[in-house]
Amino acid sequence: MTVRPGDSEASTDTRTGSIVAECSAVSRTFGSGTTAVHAVRDVNCRIPSQARVALTGPSGSGKSTLLHLLAGIDTPSAGMVRWPALGHDRHHRRRKIGVVFQGPSLLPSLDVTENVALPLLFGGQADDTARRRAGAALDLVGVGDLAAKLPDELSGGQLQRVAIARVLAARPALILADEPTGKLDHNNAERVVAVLLDTANAIGGALIIATHDASVAARLPDRWVMRDGQLFTHLNADRDMT
Repeated sequence: MTVRPGDSEASTDTRTGSIVAECSAVSRTFGSGTTAVHAVRDVNCRIPSQARVALTGPSGSGKSTLLHLLAGIDTPSAGMVRWPALGHDRHHRRRKIGVVFQGPSLLPSLDVTENVALPLLFGGQADDTARRRAGAALDLVGVGDLAAKLPDELSGGQLQRVAIARVLAARPALILADEPTGKLDHNNAERVVAVLLDTANAIGGALIIATHDASVAARLPDRWVMRDGQLFTHLNADRDMT
């Protein structure tokens, strides 16, 4: 089945559960006039709590922008994004959504444990609880031995795994990962995807991974594809990664 803008909503409707996020005719345009960039065009989608989605498509197709809209860190130019299962309080909702960004996102003055524990402290966790959960998340992604290091002492791949640990430690209801394996070798990429899936299963959260890696996309049961800002689902897997 192919879902195009204007047709029925894209959804992982083989999965049951409450709806953690949904887009209704969402568009995002940067700039105006002849120089306007239409990053996302009339997207309709629905994400249940058990969603396991690989979001693929060429660079510049709108994947990152869509993730930012679903995370609530960007605002649509048209349409609406809702989070039915996460409540109406914006601050509470932000704590229930975890984003793994493409670029560096750690605070350079804090060590690895402090970086991972910081969102938990902001969420009201006691210091010892936050540190314990941070340590467990670091162990999951294989960088527990780096707990006392500063970000500038780490490689790009290590930084990415710490950023993933920070999201997992918070146990969010919606995990949005933007190219989380882009800086990792094959073995570490396999481990990170397994950890993301296992954590989502354990906490009952939804998971969307934007990726260019066919082997990563193959690990998730649902495939969404973006082309020129439009969202499609269940396109032929041989074409999805181009």
